[in-house]
Amino acid sequence: MDKIQQHTILVEHSDQVTTISLNRPEVHNAMNEVMISELTLALEEIASINIPRIVVLRGNGKSFCAGADLNYMKGIAGFGFEENLKDGQKLAKLFLSIYQCPVPVVALVHGSAFGGANGLLAACDIVIAEENTKFAFSEVKLGIAPATIAPFVIKRIGEFGAKELMLTGKRFSADDARHWHLVNFVVPEEKMEEQLHKVLSELWSAAPGAVSATKKLIGELIQEDDLDKNLDHTSRLIAQLRASEEGQEGMAAFLEKRKAAWNQTGKN
Repeated sequence: MDKIQQHTILVEHSDQVTTISLNRPEVHNAMNEVMISELTLALEEIASINIPRIVVLRGNGKSFCAGADLNYMKGIAGFGFEENLKDGQKLAKLFLSIYQCPVPVVALVHGSAFGGANGLLAACDIVIAEENTKFAFSEVKLGIAPATIAPFVIKRIGEFGAKELMLTGKRFSADDARHWHLVNFVVPEEKMEEQLHKVLSELWSAAPGAVSATKKLIGELIQEDDLDKNLDHTSRLIAQLRASEEGQEGMAAFLEKRKAAWNQTGKN
């Protein structure tokens, strides 16, 4: 087994399966600019240099990914439009690199999957969730929108699932996630590896060239050109909203652990 330890991820190559593990367990694998960069580079390498038959994406520690890192959020809270645009484009590039990976990408999700974490798993082809996993599109609680993840999430869960979950920002269960097709399988913790083995076995039984061709075909048939246009639009939208009065107030309230101005008289 070839194992490569980076600052925020662990990449393991074994039997034509590449496993990428988010490796910031002390902060529930919250994403920062380093993780975004390392994940993107790892996936680009898979696509161009070291092409396995299957990629597995998972998180070390208690959670798959708790969304954006607190210090990362403190930094972007002071960004202007152009800086936020560049940051949004980096996130969009990461999700697109998962979505366009030439081989199947299987995600194992546990603990929590909040905010941008759902962009990671939504861009994957098959998602296995531990039964107690908690999910949330919490961006609206911060005065922003789940912009860069939206093209991938809406592909998975559809318009009205997105409206229910994204407009409320509520937390929801693994069973709810399966209901909306955000995940494919929900299993107890002790069955996660068994379910992964079943999925990998099915993929192994298929011709690798045919699998890659079929994945590419599906992308072509659902108009991937529109996805590129959407990613530009969503990167600009998140930049606009982060720099807006509501976005600034929402992120400040989160960082200061207080209610946002619009929620002073509302119910929790």
